[in-house]
Amino acid sequence: MIQQFDERNKDIKIWINGELFHRKDAKVSVFDSVVQGGDSVWEGIRVYEGRVFCLNKHLNRLMESAKSMEFKNIPSVDEIKSAIFNTLKANGMRKDTHIRLTLTRGKKITSGMNPELNQFGCTLIVLAEWKSSIYSGKELTLVTSNIRRNSPLCLDSKIHHNNLLNNILAKIEANHAGVDDAIMLDLNGFVAETNATNIFMIKNGIVYTPFPTACLPGITRGLIIELCIEHNIPIIEKDISITELYNSDEVFTTGTMGELARVVEIDKRKINNTGSILSKLQSIFRKLTEKEGECLIF
Repeated sequence: MIQQFDERNKDIKIWINGELFHRKDAKVSVFDSVVQGGDSVWEGIRVYEGRVFCLNKHLNRLMESAKSMEFKNIPSVDEIKSAIFNTLKANGMRKDTHIRLTLTRGKKITSGMNPELNQFGCTLIVLAEWKSSIYSGKELTLVTSNIRRNSPLCLDSKIHHNNLLNNILAKIEANHAGVDDAIMLDLNGFVAETNATNIFMIKNGIVYTPFPTACLPGITRGLIIELCIEHNIPIIEKDISITELYNSDEVFTTGTMGELARVVEIDKRKINNTGSILSKLQSIFRKLTEKEGECLIF
């Protein structure tokens, strides 16, 4: 499964450090940290029917990631919100939109790894595209990757960084296997997440998801945990083996880009999909997107 180009995006305007550029003119310096070392943090944010969904949660995570990476001269939350709203307004986007928000350490005075070379402040990029949920109406097939997800011993998953090479290598394995995505295990052999999403399983009426040790504690993941508690659906975080996924009643992935997507096969093992909890959660989540979010005023 590969995303296709949407003709609505051929003339979009992209925000870079206070200016809007046509997509063909939207560029950053070759001295920018995102080019030199993937030294940046990011968020994926969705717009539903005139509301930016979970905006404050995403911006809080962005700011915490930037602080953890010791970025200097970080724009304020209000400045970032203004950039997002101005970009959406310039493109006339009020729904069916995905925003890739990137904050880099900024431009260097000369090439090199040392952050002390970054003396111009951060680079802020707001890339908003017309884009529906990439898994809408799809059922996913997965394969277990040989690439392990980073642990806090290597690179803490709580930092939502742009250095995604291990995820990309796992995705390459999925491509070669002819499936949608790859499941990444942690260094102890337990399920962490997929190369692009968090993962959940349901067994005997109970929802399970991996501890957020090697996986990103995703915004949608957190919402599902909250919704389960609110609607009296048992939810447990635990170490999950790949064998447990094979033998579960239902498996699904979560993420801003793909929302909640059913998994029907893992490593050629068919998932039973005998329960109805996922359908219930999808319905509850959809209703939440219809009312939650920061309103656009244009």
